[in-house]
Amino acid sequence: MARRATRRRPAARTEMTTTMACPCGLGQAYGQCCGAAHEGRPPATAEALMRSRYAAFALDNADYVLASWHPDTRPAEVEPDPQLRWIRLEVLGSTGGGLFDAEGVVEFKAHFRDHGRAGDMHERSRFVRHDGRWVYWGPILADGTLANI
Repeated sequence: MARRATRRRPAARTEMTTTMACPCGLGQAYGQCCGAAHEGRPPATAEALMRSRYAAFALDNADYVLASWHPDTRPAEVEPDPQLRWIRLEVLGSTGGGLFDAEGVVEFKAHFRDHGRAGDMHERSRFVRHDGRWVYWGPILADGTLANI
């Protein structure tokens, strides 16, 4: 969702208040939804983590994106693209990823505008537990294999 880079990243694009609608699309206030995860409360499910990561991408919160990525697959840095705006998230389905699961898969479509042009990104993402918390492992390719990150 963001480009990998070695340059210093800019400050977050939008300062959210706890009462603003959360970018993840659940219809809750940011402070009661993804804002809690961004402030350090670990999401309880893989889908909740995926939603919080989407919200972090939408808000250019690269620190959270990196912190919620498995250390074995995480890039050294992500840099927000100032021309890219994440505008809507659709969760298409999930398997596993619950309170008592060790891993899960969430399929979603993230809609964006890049240089003013509409587009979307469709991904099946693998999430695993690491040190007791859900983390993003990486995308699952169309043939069912994990992407080489």
